[in-house]
Amino acid sequence: MLNKDMAKRAAKLRELINNYRYNYHVLNKSLMSEAAADSLKHELSQIEEKHPELVTPDSPTQRVGGQPLPGFKQIRHSSRMLSLNDVFNREELEAWITRATKLLPASANLEFWMDIKMDGLAAALVYEEGVLAQAVTRGDGFVGEDVTMNVRTIESVPLRLRHVKGPSFHKFLKGRTEVRGEIVMYKKDFKKLNEKRAKASLPTFANPRNLAAGTIRQLDPKLVAQRPLHFHAYDLIRNDRGEVPTNEFAYKALRELGVIANSTATVAKNAEQIMKFYKYWEQKRQDLPFNTDGLVVKINDRRLHDRLGVVGKAPRASVAFKYPAEQATTKVKDIFVSIGRTGAATPVAILKPVVVAGSTVQMATLHNEGEIHRKDIRIGDSVIVQKAGDVIPEVVKPLAELRDGSEKPFVMPTHCPDCNTKLIKAKETEAVWRCPNNACPSRSWKLIGHFTSKGALDIESLGEKNVVSLIGAGLVKDPADIYTVKKEDLLKLERFADISAEKLAKAIADKKNPPLARFVYGLGIRHVGEQTAIDLANHFKKLTRLSNSTIDELSEVEGVGEVVAEAIVEWFARPANQKLLKKFQKIGVKPEEVRRSTGPLTGVSIVVTGSLDSMSREEAAEKIRALGGIFQSSVGQETDYLVVGDNVGESKLTKARKLGTKQIDEQDLLKLLERK
Repeated sequence: MLNKDMAKRAAKLRELINNYRYNYHVLNKSLMSEAAADSLKHELSQIEEKHPELVTPDSPTQRVGGQPLPGFKQIRHSSRMLSLNDVFNREELEAWITRATKLLPASANLEFWMDIKMDGLAAALVYEEGVLAQAVTRGDGFVGEDVTMNVRTIESVPLRLRHVKGPSFHKFLKGRTEVRGEIVMYKKDFKKLNEKRAKASLPTFANPRNLAAGTIRQLDPKLVAQRPLHFHAYDLIRNDRGEVPTNEFAYKALRELGVIANSTATVAKNAEQIMKFYKYWEQKRQDLPFNTDGLVVKINDRRLHDRLGVVGKAPRASVAFKYPAEQATTKVKDIFVSIGRTGAATPVAILKPVVVAGSTVQMATLHNEGEIHRKDIRIGDSVIVQKAGDVIPEVVKPLAELRDGSEKPFVMPTHCPDCNTKLIKAKETEAVWRCPNNACPSRSWKLIGHFTSKGALDIESLGEKNVVSLIGAGLVKDPADIYTVKKEDLLKLERFADISAEKLAKAIADKKNPPLARFVYGLGIRHVGEQTAIDLANHFKKLTRLSNSTIDELSEVEGVGEVVAEAIVEWFARPANQKLLKKFQKIGVKPEEVRRSTGPLTGVSIVVTGSLDSMSREEAAEKIRALGGIFQSSVGQETDYLVVGDNVGESKLTKARKLGTKQIDEQDLLKLLERK
């Protein structure tokens, strides 16, 4: 018997996706990111795959696009403009290859054609005897809009195909030749257009894809001509399909005929080569002139491609291999409150596991009580979550349309869940509730864990589990107690043998004279991150000068405003913290004074994003500072270089492009570090 809840879920998903697609494709309005919409469609397709009886003729999985806009003549396509099924990882890619292989003769020589998937408006250009006769948008796949006059204004579209000699390509100048591709706006042109509109106090456009679609649908070709659009082809169609034997041949012919076809496209023999191409462009996609969210992978032989046929809305012989989405949809299973090292009580959503930006996300921050109420996030909601690079996942918004009445509002607790102390707000204007108990178990172990972490003291072998073990044994109650732990103390604990105990005891002893910036960051002062700690250390040079500084003196430090200055003064004024600093001094922990290095990188500001092969980011920071350079955690106006490593997020890259910051790779960084 069919699960009624599953049927209701599928119906709600169809309604939401159809509403999104209508707004996005017909009205050119974006209700959510394309990545979030893809996630919803993926969920619906999985439900329908498990329960074929739930498939309806109007399901988003069974059709391509929205209805054509009024105002243009409607034209029926010579053959349906199909959409593509998505794959999101190697396992799904290999499953697609396996399915295709089973449906083809054993003698079939499978190779694949790969190209960058362009984020634009799909269109078909029809040439009669080599002359542009008609341009038609995708529309619903069967019928599109006649936008010939507008497309004629696009400089990259040849009004007459280039005259070529020889039988291989000359035949395309005779009879009917159809060229399919994407109308796109380049990122640099989009940026310039928005900057111009901002200066004129006009509203800016949301993204290049919507602007390209909106432009090509303008009724006045003169307005279209004022906006820089480009056409990139991906298909070549003739009445005699045998005239285009492979997709590789199609691209060669298109270029010969004077039509842009991506030079990045190439042949792959197997999944391994496809993955190599995929990973390369995942890292380099910011260098492309247009936006992309993945690859298009097709079986190269067009006879085999046609033989596999079409299922629903998509051909069996082609897929879109999507890059890890920075947004996805999932469900909020529960909400709990986490107490941080500064006492902040942060609501955290427990999520149904979902892959976002290449990693599995099971929890996401909800920031504070006010943010939950503002977004109206409830336990049981279907939500959009996002993650960019190393940023903590967050809930963007709930999908209220999918609610079934079982969702429950979240109620902020009045007392700390760990020590039962009443939560407070230091100021009426503050959004965050806090636990004021300095001895709160959560605050204690998180502060000690922060003090020993990689960005702070970086005490090897003293990870979270060992910190908890030391606290549980009563050996450590505050960060200073770490330096009183001896090898014989560790040997009494289950987690330690002779070698591991000796290793940790030595690692602790080696960090009795830490760099001042690391020590200050390790203290866990509110609003003082790694970069602020570095700036404070460079300015005051000594811990005593920093601890006795005034708000006015602190405000002289770049990046330190009134709120940060007040938090620093307040921290050093507390009796408990003064007692802690005296304890450090008595034990013999003395942070190094800052003696600013000068060298070949003096005055050069560098930011590193992503992971490096030859060193950690912390090691890179120390090497840059040793040569007199300034290591920054975020891109700003004064940043000279952004070093782009592996597995990067888009935020720093976007800001660097916006500010014109020079981007270099790891090899370029190594050359800078070799300067004499």
